[in-house]
Amino acid sequence: MTKPIKITETALRDAHQSLIATRMTTDEMLPILDDLDKIGFYSLECWGGATFDSCLRFLDEDPWDRLRTLKDHCKNTKLQMLFRGQNMLGYRHYADDVVEYFVQRSVANGIDIIRIFDALNDIKNLQTAIKAAKKEGAHAQVAISYTTGPVFTDEYYVEYAKRIADAGADSICIKDMAALLTPYRTEKLVKAIKSEIDLPLQLHTHYTSGLASMCLIKGVEAGVDMIDTAISPLALGTSHAPTESMVAAFMGTPYDTGLDLQALSRIREYFMTLREKYIKSGLLDPKMLATNANALIYQVPGGMLSNLLSQLKQAGKEDKLDEVLQEVPRVRKDSGYPPLVTPTSQIVGTQAVFNVITGERYKMCTKEFKDLVAGKYGTTPMPIDKEFQKKIIGDIEPVSCRPADLLKPELDTLRAEIPQWIDREEDVLSYAQFQKVALDFFERRRNKRVGINSDKVDFKNQIHPV
Repeated sequence: MTKPIKITETALRDAHQSLIATRMTTDEMLPILDDLDKIGFYSLECWGGATFDSCLRFLDEDPWDRLRTLKDHCKNTKLQMLFRGQNMLGYRHYADDVVEYFVQRSVANGIDIIRIFDALNDIKNLQTAIKAAKKEGAHAQVAISYTTGPVFTDEYYVEYAKRIADAGADSICIKDMAALLTPYRTEKLVKAIKSEIDLPLQLHTHYTSGLASMCLIKGVEAGVDMIDTAISPLALGTSHAPTESMVAAFMGTPYDTGLDLQALSRIREYFMTLREKYIKSGLLDPKMLATNANALIYQVPGGMLSNLLSQLKQAGKEDKLDEVLQEVPRVRKDSGYPPLVTPTSQIVGTQAVFNVITGERYKMCTKEFKDLVAGKYGTTPMPIDKEFQKKIIGDIEPVSCRPADLLKPELDTLRAEIPQWIDREEDVLSYAQFQKVALDFFERRRNKRVGINSDKVDFKNQIHPV
């Protein structure tokens, strides 16, 4: 029986998020969009994740304009985004009315597939986004944040997949953001999920540990329906397996993708020029391209690794990277074994940096780390030690319900705070997620309109969320 594998190309989102801190501009995407649209990909992952923040904060772009531009040029291929459940694209939980409106506007502006995940694999944090996506007619794909640890067995993942299916998901994605999967672990996990859940299954894994291509092949043989890849100039290292290589690997087999290597070669040539530009500018650090099997020990996602390096460089402590990488698993254990993906990757990573730089563990704690320990992001996979919890949050009562249940509707309030800046409906959603950053962007946008020139700031080396 033939089962052609479908491919999601990540060059426009996760590939450059993993390698160059999400700095690819819309202008750099434009020349190749029509060619990408003709290949026959299952989808183009092109929005969400850190792209929204990066557009506003670093690239002086309106992310909604980017989405509309992408849609204008990609009429034949589904556009896909990454969405952090109740966190949307920001770093806190938002009220349901904001989440619902964001989903509505995303679909209205061109998104076809919404990959929804929660950093803690807490289904309570996904329900609103799933319902909203379904209501708008989008494909709701729910991602399992894959990680390892005492609780993360096949049974754990199968049970979570069942809850995802019961919540109304159209498909499921195994999201291996830290490259922790090994080939035979992949095969076993995929078979376990496919034996219990009758939904399309997608596999997303990074190349950090050097195992991604092997994991994808074993996953496909075990029943995976779709895979994530990146065009080769933006592949490997902390990114994904190369698109062309995976197409070639399945060629002539029952899993043949049907994609044209010659057409992919033309796309490769374009992105190779961009790659050379990024290396020359310093955006692409060669360290990010090296295989590092230590990822299997430290469990740090590619984007998080580049961010930790950036933080340490700014503090003049680049030589402390190994110490920080050793501290990350300890912080993760203390905080209930959260999978390391946005926002928990930033929360745990930044706390590990503080622990190393200050020379005393938890001498200084970020607000976000305190909130994580207090349950404000949801229920952690494993309970947090009560004594440790008290040390971090004092006498604050931990949250045990769905965190969003504690939030009042906030869309009207947010809109009322910035009436003078709203040029279009989506502006209130930009403001909701990144208030000061969005206001700065709105001011620059208005200044351009009236002909006021402002100095361009080089943000290349500033810290960027993963």
